[in-house]
Amino acid sequence: MAADEEADVFEITDFTTASEWERFISRLEEILHGWKLVNHPNRGPALKDVYTSGDWEEKSEDIFFADFKFTVTFIYLKVPESGGTDKKESQSPEQETEQDNADDESDGTLPTVFVDMMNMDNDFPFRAHCLCRWYGLQEFIVAAPASNSDVIENESRMKLLMSSISIALHNTECKVPLFVQFQQWWRKIYSGMCVMPDSTVEYEMVHLKKLPSQYNHLEGLLDIFKGKLGSTVSPRPPVSVSVRFTYVLQEWVNSPWPQSPPDFSSSLEGDVGCSDFRILPFGACEDPVSELHLSCTWPSLSEDMIVENQVYSDLDPLQAPQWTVRIQMTEDPQCLLGEYLKNCLQLCHRKETTDELLGCLFTEDSDNDQGADISQALQRLTQPSVSYNMPSLTTVMSQASSRLRIKAEEAPVPTELLNEILLYLFPDAKDSENTEKEGSKDEDSDELTEDEMRHQTYFKQLSKDLKSSPVNSVVHKLAVSLFTVNYHHGGLRAVAHLWQEFVLEMRYRLENNYFISGVENGQPNMGSCLLHQKLQMLNCCIERKIKREQLHKGYTGRRHSTDVTDLIPTDDNYIGCPEDVSMETDDAMNISVSETADNNESCENEHRASEQANMRLASNVDSSSEDEFFECAEENQSGRTEPVAGAEMVARSEMAGENTIVQSMSTSSLASNTSFKISGIPQHRPEGRLTPCGDLKLLRSGEQMYIPVTQEPSPMTEDMLDEQAEVLAKLGSSPEGTQLRAKMQSACLLSDMESFKAANPGCALEDFVRWYSPRDWIPNEGEEPDNEMPLPGEKGQLSQRMLIPGNMWVEVWQSAQAIPAHRQKRLFDDTKEAEKILHFLSAMKPGAVVLHLLPCLVHAAIIRVIENDDSDIPKLRMLLDQVIGKAAKVLRSPHQEIRRYEDLIKMISLAEVVIARAKSLKTKFTEELLDQPGAEEELNYFVSNLLQHPEVSIRGGPCGPAGSVIHKLFIAAQKSSYLVLDDETEENSGEAYRQSPTIPDFPNPSGREYILRTWVPRPAPYSKTLPHRMYCVLVDNDYRLAGAFSHDTIFQ
Repeated sequence: MAADEEADVFEITDFTTASEWERFISRLEEILHGWKLVNHPNRGPALKDVYTSGDWEEKSEDIFFADFKFTVTFIYLKVPESGGTDKKESQSPEQETEQDNADDESDGTLPTVFVDMMNMDNDFPFRAHCLCRWYGLQEFIVAAPASNSDVIENESRMKLLMSSISIALHNTECKVPLFVQFQQWWRKIYSGMCVMPDSTVEYEMVHLKKLPSQYNHLEGLLDIFKGKLGSTVSPRPPVSVSVRFTYVLQEWVNSPWPQSPPDFSSSLEGDVGCSDFRILPFGACEDPVSELHLSCTWPSLSEDMIVENQVYSDLDPLQAPQWTVRIQMTEDPQCLLGEYLKNCLQLCHRKETTDELLGCLFTEDSDNDQGADISQALQRLTQPSVSYNMPSLTTVMSQASSRLRIKAEEAPVPTELLNEILLYLFPDAKDSENTEKEGSKDEDSDELTEDEMRHQTYFKQLSKDLKSSPVNSVVHKLAVSLFTVNYHHGGLRAVAHLWQEFVLEMRYRLENNYFISGVENGQPNMGSCLLHQKLQMLNCCIERKIKREQLHKGYTGRRHSTDVTDLIPTDDNYIGCPEDVSMETDDAMNISVSETADNNESCENEHRASEQANMRLASNVDSSSEDEFFECAEENQSGRTEPVAGAEMVARSEMAGENTIVQSMSTSSLASNTSFKISGIPQHRPEGRLTPCGDLKLLRSGEQMYIPVTQEPSPMTEDMLDEQAEVLAKLGSSPEGTQLRAKMQSACLLSDMESFKAANPGCALEDFVRWYSPRDWIPNEGEEPDNEMPLPGEKGQLSQRMLIPGNMWVEVWQSAQAIPAHRQKRLFDDTKEAEKILHFLSAMKPGAVVLHLLPCLVHAAIIRVIENDDSDIPKLRMLLDQVIGKAAKVLRSPHQEIRRYEDLIKMISLAEVVIARAKSLKTKFTEELLDQPGAEEELNYFVSNLLQHPEVSIRGGPCGPAGSVIHKLFIAAQKSSYLVLDDETEENSGEAYRQSPTIPDFPNPSGREYILRTWVPRPAPYSKTLPHRMYCVLVDNDYRLAGAFSHDTIFQ
C-alpha cells in the first residue's frame, strides 16, 4: 500500500523560476534604465578633433552571468556647448528629458551611430579609446570580464552572450552600441551590436598575425569590403577612402650629442658631463628624443581616384595634403642631475663610521713623532682618544697644518683635486696676488644679461623660501663638491675623506683665530640649515675669542690697530638700550670683525713665527671650565690695581680729555672693593661705566646715571633652542620647577643688573627699570616723559607688573651683586661652545653628513634647473613652482624624512628630463635646414607646439618650412641607412640633405591605416540604404579589420 502511494508521487518542475540567463538580461536592462539610456536622444556630428581634446567620462557597474563576473562600462564624450551644435551635446544622460526625446524623433534626424560612422572630421584620433578610433563612436557600452585572467574563448558562450545582449537592447529600445570583449584581454577583440527600430548595426572584428599578400594593399581591402556587403545594386555606389601612412625617423644625422665631450685635462679625469666640481652636472647622457613619427593623411578620396596594389601606388608622402608629427620620447632617459641626486640619497642609509671607512689609511708618523718628545706626555694624556690614527690637535697646531696624514697612493680623493676643493671652499687661503686677480675677474663679470639678472632676482627669493644655506656660502660649496667627489671618486669613502679634511680646517681656524670664509657674521640664522647655523656659531666663538685675547691677555698681535676710545660715542645725550649697550661693548672691547679680516693677510708673514711659538700657550689658556671668569688685573703691593693694556689705553684717553667712558674697564678684584657712605647710602667704587645715560639721575643719591658695560647674550642654534625648551618643559609645573625655570631664564637679566649696580653705586631697582625698561616706569600725574625716557629728577612709580608679589625682577635684583661685566661668569662660553660644535662635526657619520647637506644639494639642484629654464615650455614653469613649493615644505620640516626627499628628487629629475627634451628638439630642428628666408618664426612655433602637444599638424604640409626640414631629415637618414657617403669635394654643406635619384626619400611606412565607407541597401536591393564602414590597420605582425555593417530589419 505504501509502495503504491510512493509510485503516485512525481516531481514538479516550476518553470516560472528565473534562470541565470534571464537574471543576466534583467540585470542588464536595470543598468540601462539606471543610466537613462532608454529612448536615448540622438547626438549631432562631433566637432573636429574633439575626440582628442574633449572630456571622456565613464560609468561602471558589475553584473554576473551565473558565477562569471562582468564589468559593464558606459563611455561617452562630454562635448562643450557651442553655437553651431545642438545644446543637448553638452548634456549628460541624466540631464536629458523625455520631451527632448520626442522632439528628436519628430525631426527624423539620423541616429547617432550612423552619424558617427560617416563623420570624416575625426578619422584618425591619436588619443582615444580603441573602439572610438576603430568605429568613430561618441558613446558606447563595453561588457568585459572583471578579471584579466577570465577569458571567454568558447564559441557557444560568445553566441549566448550576444543573444542575451540583443534581447536586452530590444526590450529597452536602447540605441547605444554595446560591445563584449572576447579572447585574451591584450588582443582587444570585441563583438557588438546596436539595435534601432528599423535597422541593426553589427560590429565585427578580425585580428591576424599575418595577412595574405593579396590583401596587403588598398585594392585587396576594397575586395574584402565589397564582398562583405554583398550588394547587387547597379550601378554600385562608390566607396569613400581615407588613408594614413606613418613613417618613422630613428636616425638623427648630424645631431649633436646631448653632452659636451669630456675634458681629459680636468681633475675629474674626463668624466662625461662633469668637467668642474664647482657645478652640478645637468642634462641627458642619451638622446631623450628617440623617434619622430610622420603621419601623411589623404582624407575622403574616391576609390576611382587612387591606385594602390602590389606593383604600384599613387600614395606619395610628398603629395599628401595633411602632415602631422608625433615625437616618441626615450623612456626614463639617464640624466646626470637626477643620477647624482639619487646616488647621494642612497648614502643616507649607510651606517659606516669614519673609522671603518678610513681607519686603515692613516699613517703612524704622527704618533711616533709625539712619542719621541717627553714634553708632550701631559698633553697626550689629556687629549681625547680616537679609534683611528688622526693627527692630534697639538701636532696640527705646532706644524700649522690642517691636513690629514693619509697615504697619498691610497687616498680616496687625489691630492691635487683635494687641494683645489679646499682652495675653492676657503678662498682666503690663497695668495694675495691670486686674490687680486680674481677680484679683477669678478669686476669684469659684473655686467649681467637680462636673463642673468632675472635669475639672480629669482635666486634671492629662492634663498628665502628654502631652508638651506646662502648661495656661494661654504656649506653650499661643500655640498656641491662633496657630492661630485662621491659620484666620481669612490663614493662614501671619498665623502668621509673630504669631510674629515673640512673638520680639521675648522679646528685649525678656531685655534689660529681665522674666521670661516663664506659664512656671514652675527647670530645664527634660523632660516638656514643646521650645519650652516653651526658654522655661524663657530664664527661667533672665534670672534669672542679674538676680543678676549686682545683685551684681557695683553694680546698685541696684528688684529689690534684702532684705539678703543675711538670706537666709543662721545655724545653726552646718548641714551642706549640693552641691545645698544651690547653693541657699544663690542666696539669698546675690540675692533670690528671686518677690520680684523682686512689686517689678517697684510701682516700674516710678519707674525707667523710668533704665532707658532705662542700656539700651545694660547690653547692652554683658552681652555676653560664652566666656572671660567673674564680676566681681571692683579693687585700690587700697595693695594691698588694694575690695569692691563686695554685699561691703560682707556686711562690715557681720559687724561687727554675724553670723558666718554668713566672708569670703563676697571679691573679691581672683589677683595679690594672698599665700601663707604654718601648721605647715609652704602657705596662702593664704580666700575664698568660706558657712557652717561642722558640727563637721568639716580633717585636716591641724585648722582648721574651711567650705562654699564654689559655682556652680549649667548647666540643659539636651532638644536640648542630645542634642547633648552625640552629642559624647561621637563621641569614641570611644581613650585620648585617654576622657580628653577625662572632662574634659568633670568641669567641675562641678572648679568645686566650686576653690571648696572657696579656702574651706579647706591642705585635702586627703580633706576634700573628707568634705563632697562622705560615703559615700566610711570611718572606722576602732570609729568610727561620725553621720548619714552623719564626726565631728570622726576618722581613716579613702577608699573603694576613690577609690583606683583614674588615678581622675578625684584627677586633677581635682591640677589644681584655689584660685579662689573668683565668679572662676571661668561654668559657665552665661546671655548666650550666651540668644542661642542667641533665634537658635533667630527662625531657625525658620513651618512649623517650627507643627510645634513641634502637641503643645500636640493637648493643647488633647483638653481641648476632654473639656469637651464626654457621660456618656450609653459608647463615647465608650473612644474618648477610645484618643485619649489614641495622643497620648501620638505626642507622646513622639523624631521628630515628620506621618503619625502625621494618624492622631491623625482620631481627635480622630471624637470631635468623636460628641459633635456626641449634642448634636443631645438638642436634637431635648426634654422640651418631652412630654405625659405624669414621662416625662423614658423619653425620655432612648430618646435614649441611639439613640446606642448602630443601631435602637431604641420602648416603647409610638405611645402611648409617645418615640412621641408622634416623632409631633409628623412633624406639624410635614408642616405645613412644605405651607407651613402657625400662627395667630400662638394662645397655645399647641405649635401647630406639633398635628394638622391637612387635612394627613396622616405622608408617604407611602418603603419598603414584605411577607412572605407559607403551607402548601400542591405541585405536586399530593395532594403533601406544604410551606411557601412570598415577600418583597417596594417602593421608588422599585427593586422586588424574592424567592420560596422548595417542591415534593414523591415525590408529584408
